[in-house]
Amino acid sequence: MLKTEPIARKLGSTDGAEIAEAALVLPLVFMLLLGIIWFGRAFNIYSTITQAAQQGAITAARASCATCGNNSSTDVTVDNTIYAVMQASSLDPAQIPANSSPPAPVPCVTPPGVCATTNNITICRNVQLNPTAGNTQAPQCGSVVAFQYPFQFYLPFTSLNLQKIILSAQAQSRMEN
Repeated sequence: MLKTEPIARKLGSTDGAEIAEAALVLPLVFMLLLGIIWFGRAFNIYSTITQAAQQGAITAARASCATCGNNSSTDVTVDNTIYAVMQASSLDPAQIPANSSPPAPVPCVTPPGVCATTNNITICRNVQLNPTAGNTQAPQCGSVVAFQYPFQFYLPFTSLNLQKIILSAQAQSRMEN
């Protein structure tokens, strides 16, 4: 006669069940926590580059005067404004990749709008900000600044691990007369 009673009693006990459950659940909770952290970082970077583009557009929309020494809206000044905002959040402006130009904005009547790309940042000045198709407002002129910034996820054991996404930032600011 086999003694199955002690074996059945040992199998019926739940002494190691908590450890087995923790071994199954903790990696999933850890991956969820890492996902929250990395998506939060991506959102933080997106917010920073959007703010940098807005500050660059405000700088580009400022009036410049060659005879009065006010050259505040040169491309270099716009780039430096964007770089300052990015560096304040510990982002490397050198990572801005070469991007495709934004859609061609409608130029204002006089003088016509002009777009330039310096350091992979597209700056369009004196362009129409509110197209008139179906719009009853008078056209407003201003500047548009656009650029992109890469972000790489680090989520091991997922399809997002080491995936690089390109975050785009575009902002506009009207010119004050």
